[in-house]
Amino acid sequence: MLDFSYQDRQLSSELPIPEDGKSSKVLLDNAQTKVMLFAFAAGAGLAEHLAPSHAIIQVLSGEGMLTAGNRTIEAQAGTWLQMSPKTPHSISATTPLVMTLTLFKE
Repeated sequence: MLDFSYQDRQLSSELPIPEDGKSSKVLLDNAQTKVMLFAFAAGAGLAEHLAPSHAIIQVLSGEGMLTAGNRTIEAQAGTWLQMSPKTPHSISATTPLVMTLTLFKE
């Protein structure tokens, strides 16, 4: 007999967009994967830092600028970015922005 484990969530109601700055929430954290939900106010972001492992950013709503390595990407709902470990990256929200970050543990 198969034993399925699953989780369903409505991400649009999980984390309100702050009036300023950013907020985050861990959605999943197990031995293989960590998934976080981020909400940024317009003008907020994350300064350049390194991806600790393979990572994927997916923008769910809003607009902003993503940098990865030496490339800048105009991000909007549906933008998907995969990064190798140690890739320098940053994000700056031009409008209120919601995204997920998936880290694949090595």
